[in-house]
Amino acid sequence: MSKDIGNGEEFDWDAPEIASLVRAAIAEDVGTGDVTTTATVAETARARARLIAKQELILAGLPLFERVFRQIDPAIRCAAHFAEGARVASGATVAEINGSARAILTGERTALNFLAHLSGVATLAARYAEKLRGTPTQLRDTRKTTPLFRRLEKYAVRAGGGTNHRFGLADGVLIKENHIAAAGGIAQAVSRAREVAAKRGLAVEIEVRNEDELRQALIAGPDEVLLDNLSPAEAARMVAIVRGERPGCRVELSGGVTLENVAAYARAGADFISVGALTHSAPAADFSLLVEWARVE
Repeated sequence: MSKDIGNGEEFDWDAPEIASLVRAAIAEDVGTGDVTTTATVAETARARARLIAKQELILAGLPLFERVFRQIDPAIRCAAHFAEGARVASGATVAEINGSARAILTGERTALNFLAHLSGVATLAARYAEKLRGTPTQLRDTRKTTPLFRRLEKYAVRAGGGTNHRFGLADGVLIKENHIAAAGGIAQAVSRAREVAAKRGLAVEIEVRNEDELRQALIAGPDEVLLDNLSPAEAARMVAIVRGERPGCRVELSGGVTLENVAAYARAGADFISVGALTHSAPAADFSLLVEWARVE
């Protein structure tokens, strides 16, 4: 296991679900065999390749990159030049890989796909986090993740300096407009949620869209309110209401947040700003894997 990013816990890169994901990804790409590599590269050929960053980025997922190659050939060796969460300059050599030339070529695309996606998430999270530097507001992710990639994508958010909201539906109560409609109102939804949450040691958060809903929610007594789709000015006014009426209630802002306006939202004084784009719209980071030499043994 290797040290996780941002919360002091260990991230188990050899966990069964990670190993299963790696195997499935390789099987998807290789199918019945890498015909190009088998046809052109000798079985006994050995090679060394360099992983190069083609843009400035925040590194996330290098242990997964390495495990792709080791799944194909356990003898492959990967020497990392940067730690997870490091800022890497464009043109820098991120790692060197030594071993079977066939294994390197066969695993190249799958390994790069994992690394590019996770480093892209981390890089975008870092851009948002930089905008919040010097404020008490923390950056949060959401559940808008790629199915089955959530643990990895949330790890990448932490690598970029963000924090994680709940991992799944069992980890906290977040009452949204459809829950309110189905429960018969804000008071009813919060009351029922508090009973269940208290038994499980969970916090209760409720999403509101205007001042009337906010005031109803504050009377009901949640631990946290989510102010959704407000302008920065309106968000600041609503945060002030929360601070005045229930100082211990945490405030999260969400909806319409971009790199261009996130600093303005932070000045509203919320505890958290959540951004779904961190995981659902992060552009892939740009890497290349270049074989430097190969020899037949």
